[in-house]
Amino acid sequence: MIALFTDFGLLGPYTGQVKAVLHREAPHIPVIDLFADAPTHDSRASAYLLAAYISEFPVGTVFLTVVDPGVGGNRRAGILLADGRWYVGPENGLFEMIIRRSRDTPRWWQITWHPERLSASFHGRDLFAPVAARLARDEVPLGRECPLSELVRPDWSDDLAEIIYVDVFGNAITGVRASTISANAEILVSDRRLQRATTFPDVPRGEAFWYENSNGLLELAVNLGRADAILGIERGSSIRISEQEEMREATKGSW
Repeated sequence: MIALFTDFGLLGPYTGQVKAVLHREAPHIPVIDLFADAPTHDSRASAYLLAAYISEFPVGTVFLTVVDPGVGGNRRAGILLADGRWYVGPENGLFEMIIRRSRDTPRWWQITWHPERLSASFHGRDLFAPVAARLARDEVPLGRECPLSELVRPDWSDDLAEIIYVDVFGNAITGVRASTISANAEILVSDRRLQRATTFPDVPRGEAFWYENSNGLLELAVNLGRADAILGIERGSSIRISEQEEMREATKGSW
């Protein structure tokens, strides 16, 4: 299958245009809409989000990933193979957490193929979609294999202590893996100290808390309410983690 991870938004023609190319190039391959509202223009936050949502997809899945504020500029276009899954997209850090958490040694190709029609501003449709379709058809990567060292961002932290996504319910997903902190930790955000709960009914209506979401990330929520409105937070808002009454930053260099 092909899974779409983009910041194109839920409205407008862009996702439809990309899917039309995929249908033309790989008509019998199912296309899954994973995210159409990934963090806009933010490949760093998107990298943490993408890495948390790949586990449900089988080996052989092709991820068409387009969060590409540098489209048409000097950034390269490429293909990553990690743990048997393919990723097609821009070289802007979007694959950093996939590489870092991979169980095998990932491989990286710079895309050297160019279609007859390549607009300056829509590589998702004109370049990445045809390449993803060919990979889904089990064709060889259309590019030149390069050292993985050219791709990595060693200065990025393993976890990101900020809100990277707010869902339709107002729940605020962070870039911190819940498994990396104590279950007794408190989350400090907007002058509030949030305790951990397992799920929503564990706290009274209207109370804010943090929990490990279904994809393993630390998430802020309110029982029968919107965490973003009640806590006054949005994508990009920072959090802090308090463990054993000692304040610490969740990730080095994230402030």
